[in-house]
Amino acid sequence: MRIDVVTLFPDFMRQCASVGVVGRAQQRELLQVETWNPRDFATDNYRTVDGRTCGGGPGMVMLIQPLRDALKAVREAAPEPVHVVYLSPQGARLTQGRVEALAKMPRIALLCGRYEGVDERLLAHEVDEELSIGDYVLSGGELGAAVIIDAVGRLQDGALNDAQSAQQDSFSDGLLDCPHYAKPVHDTLGDVPEVLLSGDHAAIRRWRLKQSLGRTWLRRPDLLAQRALDAESRALLDEFRREHAQQTRHDDTAH
Repeated sequence: MRIDVVTLFPDFMRQCASVGVVGRAQQRELLQVETWNPRDFATDNYRTVDGRTCGGGPGMVMLIQPLRDALKAVREAAPEPVHVVYLSPQGARLTQGRVEALAKMPRIALLCGRYEGVDERLLAHEVDEELSIGDYVLSGGELGAAVIIDAVGRLQDGALNDAQSAQQDSFSDGLLDCPHYAKPVHDTLGDVPEVLLSGDHAAIRRWRLKQSLGRTWLRRPDLLAQRALDAESRALLDEFRREHAQQTRHDDTAH
C-alpha cells in the first residue's frame, strides 16, 4: 500500500512514519509513505501557500493552486487510483471500520490543512472524503494524518509479528478489548486472574469475551446498542453485570 501526504511539514510526517510498526512495515516493503510540500508547487518567489480569507476576519486560508498542483503530482506519481482524504474537525469521525476500509485501498493521499483551513473550492473538487480524529481542533492536519498512517499501516498483511494482534484489538469486532496481564503473577498491585494461568483455552476465551463485553457495557454502551449479541454473549454480559453489582455493593460496604 502507498500513502502520500501533502503537508507543510514533511520532515515531521517522515519521522512519524519511520518508527514502530509503521516503520517496520516500510522496511518490509508492505507500506510506502511519501510526502509532498505544497511550497514546492508555489509559483512566486516567496513560495506562498496561503492568503487572506475573503469577507474579512482573522487567519489565513491555504490557496488552491499549490495544493491542486501537489495533488496532481501525487496522482501522476503512481499508476493506481488515489483516494484523497482531507483531515478536518468537520469530517466524519474516524472509526476502526473506516480504517479497515482504507487499509484495503492500494493508495490514499492525506491532505493536511493549516491556518484557517483550505479553500472550499479545492475541497469540493479534489477531495474524496473528510475525516476527523475527534471533536477538537488542532493546529493542522499532520497529527491526524499520523494517526491514520499508524492505524492503516499496522493492518497491512505482515506488519504485525502476530496477525491475531489486530483481530483482538478494541473495536475490531465492535467491542472494547479485554484486560491483559504479564508476569509476575503476584504483585503488590494485585494478582493475575487464575483462569489465565489454567491452560484451559475454552475457559480463557470465555473469560476474555466476558471482560470485553463488560468493559464495553461500562465504558462504551453505545457500541453494544449497535451490536446484536448471540446467546453466549448475552449470558456472559448478564454474568458480568451480576458480578459487577456484587463488587460494587462490597466496595460500598467496605467504605
